[in-house]
Amino acid sequence: MKKLLTTLLIAGCAFSAASQAQTTDPKLEWATRLVALQQGPDLDSLVEQLAGSATQDLISGWESRLETSVPKAKQAKATEDLNAELAKFAADANKIIGSKVSQANRDALVPAYMDRFTLDELKQLTAFFESPAVKKYKATTPDLVNVFVNKLVESSRIEIQARAKQFNETATKIVGAAPAAKPAGAAPAAKPAKK
Repeated sequence: MKKLLTTLLIAGCAFSAASQAQTTDPKLEWATRLVALQQGPDLDSLVEQLAGSATQDLISGWESRLETSVPKAKQAKATEDLNAELAKFAADANKIIGSKVSQANRDALVPAYMDRFTLDELKQLTAFFESPAVKKYKATTPDLVNVFVNKLVESSRIEIQARAKQFNETATKIVGAAPAAKPAGAAPAAKPAKK
């Protein structure tokens, strides 16, 4: 019986030591929690920007090829087809980049927080992001951005329109006036007779 108790005690100690060894680093737990608290609409916007950048790279590469390789008569249809494919690409790029967020958090952002902050600082930052004021701030940020953008656009509209008019006048001098539109059904102008 004594031998059985000793064996159970040793096994219990070994189990306790093994479970303590498997306990995660508190910094890892707090850094992971902090990163999770920072996810939100801003992250979605970042993913969209990255996908948009990848899409813009494709547009830049194909725009000149479209103009040089496709006859003018077929450019409208080719443009329509390319735009449909670009929309598919953008949606796929958004999904692909979005699916990598967790991995990037785990492999890069969490370790970066762990390297740069102490456990106490991670706890303080987490408390900050969990505070009601910060939660309210994050919830109202889109509205605040809209208020700011609307005012900025409103206050600069007249000057921007004036500057656009000035640009158009200068561009017309550089490029020339746009050809006048022909009335529907009008016959082409006759060529002058050769002398």
